[in-house]
Amino acid sequence: MKDFVQNVLIDGQTELVSNYFREDELIQHNPHMGDGVQEFLNVLNLWNKDGKPQIYSKIHIVLGEGNFVLVLSEGVFRGDQAAFYDLYRVENGKIEEHWDVVEAIPEPGERNNDNGKF
Repeated sequence: MKDFVQNVLIDGQTELVSNYFREDELIQHNPHMGDGVQEFLNVLNLWNKDGKPQIYSKIHIVLGEGNFVLVLSEGVFRGDQAAFYDLYRVENGKIEEHWDVVEAIPEPGERNNDNGKF
């Protein structure tokens, strides 16, 4: 999962998606997109064209248990600094299912403390 986030989401190497998914199979629990790998890529491309891309810049933590992996990252979502909490279900070495939470990271002067998101 760390390689997927680094290679595809941070580095933008979308040509590598077949390494991480079984054809177009992806059950997506994100309210902004439907099921399927192609749908996932289409929405990312649409956001880029709209000038409000989803940009992953850094992986902070990768936690796994059984066939579930949680990746905590940061970047920009629709123009705002954000924390990404992506939960993946992996089966036979391929991503089968995805859930996520995107949380805004306030500007330093607007934060209630210095704990950060991670």
